[in-house]
Amino acid sequence: MLFNNIPYMLPINVAQHAQDAQQQGERMSEPNLVKVKLKKGSWEIEISCPEDKVKQVVENVLAGMESTSVEMPKVISERKQQPRGSATCKGLIEELWAENWFTTERSLADVHEELSRRGYNYDRTAVSHSLTDLVRENILTRTGTMRAYRYIQKRPFDVKA
Repeated sequence: MLFNNIPYMLPINVAQHAQDAQQQGERMSEPNLVKVKLKKGSWEIEISCPEDKVKQVVENVLAGMESTSVEMPKVISERKQQPRGSATCKGLIEELWAENWFTTERSLADVHEELSRRGYNYDRTAVSHSLTDLVRENILTRTGTMRAYRYIQKRPFDVKA
């Protein structure tokens, strides 16, 4: 039998091995049954076998683990790390402010559309709350009436801060 293109001949499934032995007339007596847990790397195996065969079964299992050990390739993320705080809705709007995107008046719909265009699909209420927070922090100011506010930068982005 092949396991991931590696010859595999050792009976690692001890429960199946015991069942086969029982069918062949080699009954395992319950009082002499021994349970052993093995941990090797990311593998964890529990073995139940007769007391007089523990050494042989453990050696077979360990040999089987060594012959079938396939190192999993480590996946290294190539995704660009976002600066802390920029993944939040407020952080993204602050990035728009840093890019001088708010030099002209923008509506809630404009801000929501720009974030969606950049791949960030926030709910309109989240965008609205973040814009309100930035107004309270004196970064943006808003003009207009309720439900028709237009947002513009109150002060330019300061590179030193």
